[in-house]
Amino acid sequence: MKNLLLLSNSTLPGEPYFSWPLPYVKAFTHRLGIRKMAFVPFAAVTFSFDEYERMFQKAMSLLGIEVESVHHGLQVLQNADAVAVGGGNTFALLKRCYEAGLVEMLREKVNHGMPYMGWSAGSNLACPRLCTTNDMPIVEPPSFNSLGLVPFQINPHYTEKTIEGHGGESRMTRLMEFLALNEGVKVAAVPEGCLLEMNDNQLWYKGMHPMKVLEHGKEALIIQPDSLVNQLLK
Repeated sequence: MKNLLLLSNSTLPGEPYFSWPLPYVKAFTHRLGIRKMAFVPFAAVTFSFDEYERMFQKAMSLLGIEVESVHHGLQVLQNADAVAVGGGNTFALLKRCYEAGLVEMLREKVNHGMPYMGWSAGSNLACPRLCTTNDMPIVEPPSFNSLGLVPFQINPHYTEKTIEGHGGESRMTRLMEFLALNEGVKVAAVPEGCLLEMNDNQLWYKGMHPMKVLEHGKEALIIQPDSLVNQLLK
């Protein structure tokens, strides 16, 4: 039985770090009796793993949860009640996870019940493949195959905003390109301030805004917050 908390983002503009998800994380960790989390900081690029660890430790200390990063050694994962994977650059995250021997270890542990929390790149990592990230490929992982903890793809930070006078493709256009070449795959387009939570083999959508579920050749399905979305698991 999998227990997943997949956040679109960690922090909303103008708010302290990790503020909006805190009530959801509190409920998730309380339900599962989580007191100690292993943290995967490998998506950090312009700041250190130590700094990322301190940021997340400070946020989780408000819930009385102890945090230790796996960059101190993979034994951290063995001693934890749950694992959290931070956002940043998804390509760097996946490459470093492969290099550390963490991909198979995470997949095995989460598939056998270890709770998993991720945000942004950490939510992308839970998908079958990397291909619906928003990030630039600043490094090359050995594969685009990620953890496959869910059978669908996530596009975090989803927005339909465009820049006036800018000729670049919209987010929807990019996702339609992905779906055109990957028929049969579903994409959960998750806006900021929103999340997907799996518990007791049920998948819930929660947060502040509606989500779109996208499939090739089909009209987008609009999902309201506090909805059961088990159709994504089929």
